[in-house]
Amino acid sequence: MHTVAILALDDVIPFDLATPIEAFTWARLPDGRAAYDVRVCGVTRSVDAGAFTLQPPYGLEALAAADTIVLPGCRDLDRPVPQEVIDALHDAADQGARIASICVGAFILAATGLLDGERATTHWFAADLLAERHPQIEVDPNVLYVDNGQFLTSAGAAAGLDLCLHVIRRDHGSAVAADAARTAVMPLEREGGQAQFIVHDQPPAPRGSELEPLLRWMDERCSHDLSLEEIADQAGMSTRTLNRRFREQTGTTPLQWLLRARIRRAQSLLEATSHPVDRIAGRVGFSSPTAFRERFKRVVGTTPHAYRSAFRQSEHTAGSPASR
Repeated sequence: MHTVAILALDDVIPFDLATPIEAFTWARLPDGRAAYDVRVCGVTRSVDAGAFTLQPPYGLEALAAADTIVLPGCRDLDRPVPQEVIDALHDAADQGARIASICVGAFILAATGLLDGERATTHWFAADLLAERHPQIEVDPNVLYVDNGQFLTSAGAAAGLDLCLHVIRRDHGSAVAADAARTAVMPLEREGGQAQFIVHDQPPAPRGSELEPLLRWMDERCSHDLSLEEIADQAGMSTRTLNRRFREQTGTTPLQWLLRARIRRAQSLLEATSHPVDRIAGRVGFSSPTAFRERFKRVVGTTPHAYRSAFRQSEHTAGSPASR
């Protein structure tokens, strides 16, 4: 039987820990037998999990016997990974064990150096920090999970379940994975990636900068067909100077900033109203619904329809004055 060892370190995030325990326990072979032998292990026999204390029945020796090792995230991203854990993970990898991380568990896997030169993901909120600390890793904050073969990483919270279902399908086929997904009341594959959950705030200009009034003016008129020349006239600059100041203070161009503002406005309308997508496209300043759909998917990572299905507010909320 395939053995899955789930490593619980101090400060482990309970959700990250429970997700692989449940997902791999749910998996059943066609004859009804359990597909996995799931073992929770720790460095010590008592693990601080915040709201409770965990007593793992296995120690680090379980990693050497595992076919798959899962690393749940820990809340304190500054806590050093114990050297004995790093050594045990290296030994397991050398023996061919598959190692997967849940959410910010990517920081534990990254600390071993095993992800160097690989593509990886983590919770979008921590993606920049992971990339800063481990520049040898290609961090992709937009996907739900990354499968490099031996090493796998997942995005935040629920994306750990997407990864576990993917692993089950890899090991035992779609039928076994689909059955586990039904038990979890979860689609086997979710449309879109992590990008749809990221809060796409506009790049801020430094407080008190000369662009602050212009950015407010642009945000209020983002649905208008503004040209670069009109924006430059409002700013009292040449287009060349405007582009240079924009890049210096926001990291992007005026027209890219404007497009992002339109998408952000569209997200609000998709969440709070029942307006047709084509109507929303016009309301936020796109002359073509097709162009709107393409830009929306490029920025958000999913279609306007799928985004609305995932994030639409309740009818009670949608009936508020803001939606009319």
